[in-house]
Amino acid sequence: MQPRNMSMSGVVDLAAVKAAGEAKAKAEQARADAARTGGARAVPPAALVIDVDEAGFERDVLQRSAEVPVVIDFWAEWCEPCKQLGPLLERLAVEYNGRFLLAKVDVDANQMLMQQFGIQGIPAVFAVVAGQALPLFQGAAPEAQIRETLDQLIQVGEERFGLTGIAVDPDAGAPDAVQAEVPAGPYDALLEAAASALDANDFPGAIQAYKNVLVDDPGNPEAKLGLAQAELLGRVQSMDPQAVRKEAADNPGDVNAQIAAADLDLAGGHVEDAFGRLVEAVRRTAGDDRNTARLRLLELFEVIGPEDPRVTAARTALARVLF
Repeated sequence: MQPRNMSMSGVVDLAAVKAAGEAKAKAEQARADAARTGGARAVPPAALVIDVDEAGFERDVLQRSAEVPVVIDFWAEWCEPCKQLGPLLERLAVEYNGRFLLAKVDVDANQMLMQQFGIQGIPAVFAVVAGQALPLFQGAAPEAQIRETLDQLIQVGEERFGLTGIAVDPDAGAPDAVQAEVPAGPYDALLEAAASALDANDFPGAIQAYKNVLVDDPGNPEAKLGLAQAELLGRVQSMDPQAVRKEAADNPGDVNAQIAAADLDLAGGHVEDAFGRLVEAVRRTAGDDRNTARLRLLELFEVIGPEDPRVTAARTALARVLF
């Protein structure tokens, strides 16, 4: 089956960067807390295994695939191998705790989906990553093989599209009146200094301030995203916009020219133009040039934030040209 293209329904804002970083950090911290406490904050099974039909496919699978790889189990009540594979996949979904979402499709009730995926027999297992469908395996595969496949799928989702999995809200269900106040973090002063430098267009100062945080806390999401923004604005500060755009227009196959123009687009608030330019650069190129364009695109995704719908759309477009 050829992968199907699946549609999904001004100046860079530091506040959006901070909010995206906090959301990502909250999800990752919740997963870490769950591991340390033996699953006390694990994602509820109901959020990990869902029944999907044709009417809800776009919402439950396509849109969700922009934040987490979605594994689709095509099954039927009369299928004996399905009765072996289904419970195994459900158990693994719970064990992986939000790293992928399991969507179960009853083929008897959803013949159109079965036809669209070109399924000849069941059980059949597919994945959707950033809006792109990929065949995984057919039949009741051994658990070791399934685990290896899932690990590879999750790695692709993280490395190519920045998918962080299902977010866990550790405060969900807790009364507002008894929620503990979040203490100030150890890097708040440094981050505030970095933001002030950025606001003053002191890009070298902002870059250094964010790097100072990352020396002690390499995974700090606000510092990582703020650094990406400061580096972007620093790169475009000395550019001649007219010359950069002419170079990109005259040399569509020059990856460096397209990257410079994309930086300029994003810094000027033309987000879709920046993303589209780099997706096209990835499509046109191969080898090191393709990887260079892809990595810069992922960096620009970080500047805008993973929840922005423009990032979601660009991830889907990137998936189409990569797979």
